[in-house]
Amino acid sequence: MELKDAVVVVTGANRGLGRHLAAQLVERGAKVYAAARRPETVDLPGVVPLRLDVTDAESIRAAARIAADATLLVNNAGISTGTPLIAGSPDAVRLEMEVNFFGPLAVTRAFAPVIESNGGGGMLNVLSVLSWLHPADLGAYAAAKAAAWALTGAVREELAPHNITVTALHVGYMDTDMAAGVPADQKADPAEVAAQALSAVEAGLPEVLADETTRYVKQSLATSPNAA
Repeated sequence: MELKDAVVVVTGANRGLGRHLAAQLVERGAKVYAAARRPETVDLPGVVPLRLDVTDAESIRAAARIAADATLLVNNAGISTGTPLIAGSPDAVRLEMEVNFFGPLAVTRAFAPVIESNGGGGMLNVLSVLSWLHPADLGAYAAAKAAAWALTGAVREELAPHNITVTALHVGYMDTDMAAGVPADQKADPAEVAAQALSAVEAGLPEVLADETTRYVKQSLATSPNAA
């Protein structure tokens, strides 16, 4: 889809990858609703701040009413609590699933009819290399992202007849607050990742593997569960 003159809702747009996505969309000529739980934290020029909490159904419904001209949804909002599945807090595991799986599902359900009513468009789901690689100490995050990967594939098939494309972005560590404790040489540049993702949306591609680690892990799926 053409991003110039597109109308885009970006969740989690106040920082990290979401901020880069929103800024680059403005540069490409799109109208951007920069969504965040606290819209006053959005400081990007040229965007429309939008209150949207992916765990709050009324917030999602209100955002869909305000952004009724949307043609592209970017499901970017997410959290990582560093919680293992057995030893970790059950409440933290549920929170990761609420934000990283049920949140994008709820936002997608709200905006799919909006996008269809505007003639169709697209969605970009920000996933992770941990959709496929499942380290124990990040078990809750990996489980949620694996579920979000399944969501993305199923929704892509369901929405295709409605003229809505769905692109999945998979990436490892990025130089954002979420990965502040990771050595710099192990992190991708979020600006470059955003550029790859948006070019893929324009091209109608189903999937983006944004770094070498992600490409290696995806290829390793064809061998054995422990190959990565």
